[in-house]
Amino acid sequence: MLSPDEIKRYQRHFVLPNFGQEAQEKLKNSSVLIVGLGALGSPVSLYLAAAGIGRLGLVDADSINITNLQRQVLYREQDINAKKLDRAVDNIAQLNHNVILDAHPYFLNSDNALEILADYDLVIDCTDNFPTRYLVNDACILLNKPYVYGSIHQYEGQVSVFNANSDINYRDLFPEPPNPESVPNCEEGGVLGSLAGIIGSIQANEAIKLLTNIGEPLIEKLFIFDSLTLDTRKIKLKSKNTKASVKSLIDYDEFCKIKNKMIKEVTVKELHQMMENKEDFQLIDVREPNEAEISTLNGELIPLGQIPENEDKIEKSKKVVIHCRSGARSGQAVNYLQGKLGLDNLYNLKGGILAWADEIDPTMEKY
Repeated sequence: MLSPDEIKRYQRHFVLPNFGQEAQEKLKNSSVLIVGLGALGSPVSLYLAAAGIGRLGLVDADSINITNLQRQVLYREQDINAKKLDRAVDNIAQLNHNVILDAHPYFLNSDNALEILADYDLVIDCTDNFPTRYLVNDACILLNKPYVYGSIHQYEGQVSVFNANSDINYRDLFPEPPNPESVPNCEEGGVLGSLAGIIGSIQANEAIKLLTNIGEPLIEKLFIFDSLTLDTRKIKLKSKNTKASVKSLIDYDEFCKIKNKMIKEVTVKELHQMMENKEDFQLIDVREPNEAEISTLNGELIPLGQIPENEDKIEKSKKVVIHCRSGARSGQAVNYLQGKLGLDNLYNLKGGILAWADEIDPTMEKY
């Protein structure tokens, strides 16, 4: 039953055709798990809490940095360096105290996914990487739970509903993961901040439709949105009989070829010692020029996308340390150069600029 406060709060829902108090009570009696509290998780969590979902599970183990604020509207400037989960719980509770909030301060993996997902009616995938998307998909198949998929890249977004009264699942859309070096993340390829709000809001809308049995959810359909032209498409998805192949959870990094090559690493403390000892080595920065203007280790700037055309600049006879903001892009550069040139003198700087600011130079600006 709804309390007098809730009846007043949700009045605009009650007057909707085919919604009313009955649908609102369904929302109150529902539980939703949101995996990822970043660009998509921000609007999804806020709109579901505002709509009156009874219980929200929140999964994230990341911290907030200033670049998140361009699109992650759940956070404020004073939240920088805090844990996303901590600030999300506080901010959502201030929006609607009626919502029960479950905090899961972990990165979802094959060991904890089934236990975490089992307790919720519906799962919303707000992640930004292929291994976790396949993990969420497979866990929902094994638990027979519907989930709402969303993704954004640059100016385009996608939404679909999987495993809901249909055999269609994420593996029917992507039977095989793409080459990890061919798909840049937000840090590498960029993303329009407002696009996250649009796609996240659509994900929240799909969840409400599923939980209240109204409208036509995007089951067996992929919705595609172009924010530059406002063009939209809906593509009919066909089953490739992939659901039956999911028997258990696997190593999704390996499946997505994230661990396909061993790379050597140096820590920021080791790099600092190399600099102090004036060792002869090459330091390469694979970030973009605007990033290097904010903070730099004075390495040779070769953005990741320009590595193939600058292979001749890579030293062959001495140690080469490659760095970026966090270690992700530089790891891709090391992988590429090892495979293309067969070099064994390449080292990835573990943790990148962020680790340097934490462990070596606290005055360095994190961005």
